[in-house]
Amino acid sequence: MKKKFFYLGLIFCLSSCTATAPKNPNNICSIFREKNDWYDVTKESYEKWGIPIHINMAIMYQESRFVADAQPPRTRLLGIIPWFRPSSAYGYAQAIDGTWNSYLMNAGTWGADRDDFSDSIDFIGWYCATSHRKLGISKWDAKKLYLAYHEGHSGYKRKTYLKKRWLLRTAKKVAKKSQQFNAQLSACKEELESTSWFFW
Repeated sequence: MKKKFFYLGLIFCLSSCTATAPKNPNNICSIFREKNDWYDVTKESYEKWGIPIHINMAIMYQESRFVADAQPPRTRLLGIIPWFRPSSAYGYAQAIDGTWNSYLMNAGTWGADRDDFSDSIDFIGWYCATSHRKLGISKWDAKKLYLAYHEGHSGYKRKTYLKKRWLLRTAKKVAKKSQQFNAQLSACKEELESTSWFFW
C-alpha cells in the first residue's frame, strides 16, 4: 500500500512539474492570472532590456503559442515518411541553437533553458534590444522587431523579408497582437501589480 501511494505521489509530482500552455493564450490578463509568476518575469525583462511586455509576449505567442517544448514540424520524405526538422528552433521563443548560444555567452546564464518561460522571455527581450542597438529599430515597433527576430540581423539589413509576403503578413499579425495585448494589459495591470509580490 505504501508503495502504491509513493508511486501515485511521484506521478502527481512529475505531472505538476510539466509546463502546460495557458488555457486562453489570446488574453494576456488571463495568461498572467493563470501563470502566477509570468507577469513578474516579463516585467523583469522589460526593466532589463526596455522591450515592452506586450511586444515580448506577442512575439512569443507567434512563435510557440506559449508551448514550452514547441518545435517546427518535421519535413516528410516522399511526402509520407517523417524526416528532419527544418531548423533547430526549440522552446517558447523558438530560438535556434546558434542564436541561443550567443545569448548564453553574452547575456544569459549557462543554466538557461529554451523550455523555461523566464529564460525564453529574457532571450526575446535581449534579442530585440540588440535589434534596437544594431539596426536602429524602435523598441516599440513590434512589426520591425519581429522581422529582425525572424530573419536575423544580417537578413534584416539585406531586407530579405521583402521577398516573403507571408512573413510580412505574419509581422503585421504580431503588431496587431501586441496592440491587443497592450490594451488588455492596461485593464489589468493595476491588479497584477498589487498581487504579484505574493508569488515570490
